[in-house]
Amino acid sequence: MAERAYITPKVFKWARESAKMPEEIAASKVDVPVEKLKKWEKGESQPTIRQAQVLAKAYRRPFALFFLPDIPSDFMPLQDFRKKGSKKLSTSSIFIIREIQQKQAWISEVNENNNEETIPFVGRYSQHDSPVKIARDILETLDIEPYNYKSDIPILEWIDKAESNGIFISRTSFIHSKLKLDSDELQGFAIADKYAPFVFVNSDDWNAPQLFTLVHELAHIWINESGISNEIEPILRDKEKYNPIELFCNEIAANALMPTEYINKVSKDKLHDSKNVFKIAKNFGVSSFALLVRALNLNLISIDSYNRLKTQAEVEYKEFLRKEEARKEKEKSKDSPIYYPLMINRNGRLFTQTVLDAYRGGAIEPTFASSLLNVKVNNFPKLESQMYRWM
Repeated sequence: MAERAYITPKVFKWARESAKMPEEIAASKVDVPVEKLKKWEKGESQPTIRQAQVLAKAYRRPFALFFLPDIPSDFMPLQDFRKKGSKKLSTSSIFIIREIQQKQAWISEVNENNNEETIPFVGRYSQHDSPVKIARDILETLDIEPYNYKSDIPILEWIDKAESNGIFISRTSFIHSKLKLDSDELQGFAIADKYAPFVFVNSDDWNAPQLFTLVHELAHIWINESGISNEIEPILRDKEKYNPIELFCNEIAANALMPTEYINKVSKDKLHDSKNVFKIAKNFGVSSFALLVRALNLNLISIDSYNRLKTQAEVEYKEFLRKEEARKEKEKSKDSPIYYPLMINRNGRLFTQTVLDAYRGGAIEPTFASSLLNVKVNNFPKLESQMYRWM
């Protein structure tokens, strides 16, 4: 007879509910009727140790947590800056937020205990400062020159410069193969912390929207406003549906990615042709839509030109997406080793290297290092070998 796990019922139930997992789904994970799961949660019977371990993994919680005498104090939820009427956060969003909070809490505590210097730009400004001034400070701090990127994929340069300045960056679109992140629900979030600022970007989109999200979240760091975001883009209408902080961070991002002086260098004549708009937007690392909104706000194009070019840009964007999908399918057919690059993006290079250094220096146990990186210890060499080959 299988050994029973004498879990604390209310903790067991709380773990499922905090994972936003319906009873039916949880029961299916261990192949039992819903009524049996309910009995476990009421304390009328107990799961086997194996069943409890499976559910701990499904809820993304340590197995030992089920045996605590009371519900633990969980991480405080990040402030929700999302647009009014947004979907409730799903299980996948809850899991990625919790994962990043756990990583951030660990590295922040380590840096503070080691008397590391605090990051000077966290909270350097507030909502009462000029978005142009903040954008300029972000560019100067990270040593980035818009429109003159060294790579065809500007987001890679931004990530490299951000991590070089002590900002931990995580990008992913999945928890595991059956649990994906929805970009309509969650595009990104920031944890503004003096010892370990963290930014997460949902990679379930092409690079231009991801870059705008990244810089938007960096703006959150600069004004010390931790929180989650969605529908991050330059806004023309329905502004009342958006949190003022989101509008402010969007303005900072637009000024950082498309500074006025750089836009003015672009001939007005070029902004009246959709093909040129697409090419210019690509050089800025933004979408045609973002460039057109910026040009309209700077009175470089009329509303009629904006509407005409936006319609044309949408057609070209669909063609671009078609080519991107074809390129991705071609990459898949090469059987390239994508697992480690994906994990490096999800953990971030700075965080990955920090954990590996702590593990090799004996500062943390192998099992803890493995749980932080979501990679088995015996695969650490393979992970590290890919560190600077991929982004």
